[in-house]
Amino acid sequence: MSVPLWLVVPAAGQGRRMGADRPKQYLALGGRPVLARTLTRLHEAFPGARLCLCLDPQDARFDPVWVPFAHWRRVDGGAERVDSVANALAAIRAEAGDDDLVLVHDVARPCVTTADLRRLHEVLSGDPVGGLLATPVADTMKRDDGAGRVATTEPRAGLWHALTPQGFRYGLLRRALAAALEAGVTVTDEASAVEALGASPRLVTGRRDNLKITHPEDLALAELILAAQARQAPASVDKAPASAGTLER
Repeated sequence: MSVPLWLVVPAAGQGRRMGADRPKQYLALGGRPVLARTLTRLHEAFPGARLCLCLDPQDARFDPVWVPFAHWRRVDGGAERVDSVANALAAIRAEAGDDDLVLVHDVARPCVTTADLRRLHEVLSGDPVGGLLATPVADTMKRDDGAGRVATTEPRAGLWHALTPQGFRYGLLRRALAAALEAGVTVTDEASAVEALGASPRLVTGRRDNLKITHPEDLALAELILAAQARQAPASVDKAPASAGTLER
């Protein structure tokens, strides 16, 4: 029997670094909101997964028609990403088993490929800890001195850029986030919370075009990436869903 797959997409942020009139998940990307693009890409890889979409409780821009999943629920997002993910895990507590796999993906990463998504799932399905998509650092890394000058050059051997999705067993992830929140540990991603418990997440090499839209120029770059991906694999072109799924309460 296959282990159930849960998707958690935190989408409650305001994206102020974009300098836009709306949160970045609602900016247009090739004629559709970033959020819709990301959900469609996830659905292409995992059409049978169950989705938890974490939104600001006061969010009035969201439209359920953008959700292609048959089984999904809206969850109140928190002040920080870790709060949103913890809320999602609490919302599915009665249904999720400790060994169920949970993939957490940034709403601002619409360019993740279905091939990377499926490969990550395949690898993590047999891993006792879990892991994340990541890419080895290719650039020379500098550490500043706090005053805008270089303090030292860091060796890049063994350094990786953490991407998403990041996937862990439900029970482990819930314990890790709860422990981090209780201890006041800064959690920048799910892997860091699991690391704080003493576990070592698996690094699964992903494509470098898994861009996170953070700054204004990233939106144009994401459009170029999606266009290039469509030319490389016409059969997996991102398409709008024919109908929305059922909202679960």
